[in-house]
Amino acid sequence: MTATLDPVVATALAERLLAMADDELILAHRNSEWTGHSPILEEDIAFSNIALDEMGHAAIWYGLREQLTNEDPDRLVFFRDAGDYRNVQMVELPKGDWAFSMLRQYLFDAAERVSLAHLTAGSYRPLAEAAAKIQTEEIYHLRHTGLWLRRLGLGTEESHGRLQAALDVLWPYARQLFVRLPGDEVLFDNGIFPDMALLQREWEDAVRPYLAECELTIPEEALPRRDIPRTEHTESLMALLAEMQAVARTDPMAKW
Repeated sequence: MTATLDPVVATALAERLLAMADDELILAHRNSEWTGHSPILEEDIAFSNIALDEMGHAAIWYGLREQLTNEDPDRLVFFRDAGDYRNVQMVELPKGDWAFSMLRQYLFDAAERVSLAHLTAGSYRPLAEAAAKIQTEEIYHLRHTGLWLRRLGLGTEESHGRLQAALDVLWPYARQLFVRLPGDEVLFDNGIFPDMALLQREWEDAVRPYLAECELTIPEEALPRRDIPRTEHTESLMALLAEMQAVARTDPMAKW
């Protein structure tokens, strides 16, 4: 398939790209809050770099969407209200302690790994090529956070307890990563984006045994009663956006 898309397909892809970009952007912002506060100096540098990578990935997805809609990514980032964002709630939650941030990053990276593997073989070449570029960095991210999970889960009683507490909170939120958007079926039918149910199965096949290796117990009973749409957000996102957008909204016409 060429870069020219049927209008219905283009609209569906624009919505999916917006969700992907918003996930990366908000997670990057949360991760950046550890800069200068990480447990060791080496990690301060490493996790800050991961935050920068996620920001770069967001820019790639916003850029692909701009090709379809002509909407300026900067306007999307700095002048949308919380209700117009399409990120999952998991990435907007406060950074919590180190175990919480490491586990959130791991769950997110594991989901990205399975989705990117499918996207690289997709029929829309601009998306496939972008996914291939991002995929190499995500391999490092997943390895990095996976090592931290093993270190914390198999470490002291306190580190294990903190990681288990983080899993108890984050596991239900992670399910939202696989909630379908209204146009996803069109993308699946055209070979552009994989089926979300397939992605969730592959994700669980990867994360469940690894979490067990880290001696963690998945809180099965904590699953939400319904799938949470990406249009619903917590108060945490409003506070985050107020900080992130403050400078741009002070003078919307300013040139930097």
